[in-house]
Amino acid sequence: MSHPGTRRARRRGEEGAATVVVCALLGVLLLVAGACGVVAAAFADHRRAQAAADLAALSGATVHQRGEDACGEAAAVAVANGAHLLACRVEGYDVLVAAEVTGPRWLGFTGDPVAHARAGPEQ
Repeated sequence: MSHPGTRRARRRGEEGAATVVVCALLGVLLLVAGACGVVAAAFADHRRAQAAADLAALSGATVHQRGEDACGEAAAVAVANGAHLLACRVEGYDVLVAAEVTGPRWLGFTGDPVAHARAGPEQ
């Protein structure tokens, strides 16, 4: 039995309103978490592109010192590190490269990270 005066008055039409608000907030939270995941993936992919470019430039400069094909070696090393060599040129003793990796795809974002590197003997 309930005691008079202890029951809360309920407003009509507000039952379940908290459920709708909680569901909306969960949707926003999932969207923000997904966006953070894409940003983290883009950051990691750029680091991967930079590592591939650095290694490609170093290996290209090493074989260039021996008189071999610097850009061929740089391309092979870039591919071995999951990247695609976009550009390679030799300037004197230095080898300059640009490498690209496939970046994350989400909500139309299709940018692939590109990294540049230069390697050669200390001058």
